Amino acid sequence: QVQLVESGGGSVQAGGSLRLSCAASGSITSINAMGWYRQAPGKQRELVARISSGTGTNYADSVKGRFTISRENAKNTVTLQMSSLKPEDTGVYYCNVVAAPYVWWGQGTQVTVSS
Repeated sequence: QVQLVESGGGSVQAGGSLRLSCAASGSITSINAMGWYRQAPGKQRELVARISSGTGTNYADSVKGRFTISRENAKNTVTLQMSSLKPEDTGVYYCNVVAAPYVWWGQGTQVTVSS
């Protein structure tokens, strides 16, 4: 059984920073990609940032230059450093791990940015 444990998140004023971390534990033989998605109220879940063994990193256009994703392979962890946060970054952030053909999701952590 695979578990994803997320930490970080919270409330911050616009312009502030937050750091999200996700640790994957359990029977994972080979992780293809780790990343973060978010879902704002009334909107669909969207990719924020992803780091893949094959294709490197990719970011949503809205977060480029402000967010940085990193991964520590030995510990199966992924971190999202978020800076210059905006109110539109508010939402529930979900950790995502892909070890084809399997996909796992974290329980989600709330990020709230006030203006």
